[in-house]
Amino acid sequence: MPKQKTHKGVKRRFRLTATGKVKHRRAGTSHLQVRLSAKRKRQLRGTGVLAECDSPKIREMLGSYSS
Repeated sequence: MPKQKTHKGVKRRFRLTATGKVKHRRAGTSHLQVRLSAKRKRQLRGTGVLAECDSPKIREMLGSYSS
């Protein structure tokens, strides 16, 4: 039986925390921020934690890769 390959797009976009939660970069932070309020820009800083319902699929696509 062949090994499951890591999905390279997912590998670049997500990481696992030590407790197994999935971290991701927040959407809407690349450009066109003039239209955003200061509060919204502040809330988009840093990384977010993915919803628990979406996490199993991402963990499966990551395979053994988590760093």
